[in-house]
Amino acid sequence: MNTTLRSQSRIVLAFVIMLAVAITALAAGTLVRLSADIFTNSASKHKTEVEPDTYAWGSTIVSAFQTARVPAGGSADIGFATSTNGGTTWTHGYLPGLTVNYKDGTFSAASDPSVVYDPKHGVWLIESLGIATNGTVDVLVSSSPDGLTWGDPVFVDKSGVDDKNWITCDTTSTSPFYGNCYAEWDQGFSTGQVEMSTSTDGGTTWGASLHTADSLTGLGGQPLVQPDGTVVVPIASDSCGIAAFTSTNGGESWNKSVFITSVQQFHAQAGDLRSPGLPSATVDGGGTVYVVWPDCRFRLD
Repeated sequence: MNTTLRSQSRIVLAFVIMLAVAITALAAGTLVRLSADIFTNSASKHKTEVEPDTYAWGSTIVSAFQTARVPAGGSADIGFATSTNGGTTWTHGYLPGLTVNYKDGTFSAASDPSVVYDPKHGVWLIESLGIATNGTVDVLVSSSPDGLTWGDPVFVDKSGVDDKNWITCDTTSTSPFYGNCYAEWDQGFSTGQVEMSTSTDGGTTWGASLHTADSLTGLGGQPLVQPDGTVVVPIASDSCGIAAFTSTNGGESWNKSVFITSVQQFHAQAGDLRSPGLPSATVDGGGTVYVVWPDCRFRLD
C-alpha cells in the first residue's frame, strides 16, 4: 500500500541541506549531503540551500528547495534531491526553464518550492514562485514522471503579485475527485487575498484563480485533502489568527473561512532571523487535520 509523508514545515537552513538516511546510518549518526550550491551569480549568498519541502510516495522521496539564496528574495534556482529506493541513494539537480541561471529560464530568481505526487496521472509536481527583474512574482508548476527528469514550468497564475504558495493532490482512489491537484497562494504584493487553482490533468493546465466566499486575506495556507475529497486549507488569517476554509466540490468553489484560534504574540528571533508565525498542517489516513503554529499563550512572562 502506498503511503505519503510530507514535511510541512518551512525551516530556513544554512549552507547545505543535510538529511539523515537509512536506519543504520541514523544509528551511526551519519549525515549524507544531498545537494550543494553550484551557482556563481552575483545576486546570491552562495553555499546556501533553504526552505525545503519533502514528499514521499512508495519508495520514492523528492525534496525541493531554494538554491543560492538571494537576500532580496528567492534563490538562483529551485533544486531537487530524489531517492527512488527509500533514501538509500540520492540524485540531485535543478529545475530547468525557471530562472536565467539554469537551462533557458526567464525569471531572475525563484522561491517557495512545494512538492507533491499525483498517483492518478503518475506525475511529480513542484510548485514555485518565479520572480522577475521588475519585481513581479508569478506561480508556476514543474512536472516529472519519475522525480528525476523535469520539464519546463507552466503558469498557474500570472498576476505578478503572488506570494506563499503551496500544492497538494487528491491521492485517494475512492475519492470522487481523485487526481485533482490544488495550488494555493496569496496576493501578498497586492490585496493579500488568498487564491486557489485546480488542475485535473496532472498539472498540465490550471483553472482560473478563485477566492473564498468571504474573500479571505492571509498567508501561509497549506491545502490538505481528506479521503472523501474534501479540501481543507489551514492558514494564517489577517483578521483572526489561525483559520481554515474548504471545498467539497473538487475546487469548483471555496467556502467561507472558519475561525480556529487566535494567536498570542510570539517571540521573534534575535539576529534579524526571518521566521513569521505561519501554521504548518497535515492530515492522517482517517481525515483528521492537525495544525501547529508558534504561540506564546503558555508563557508566564
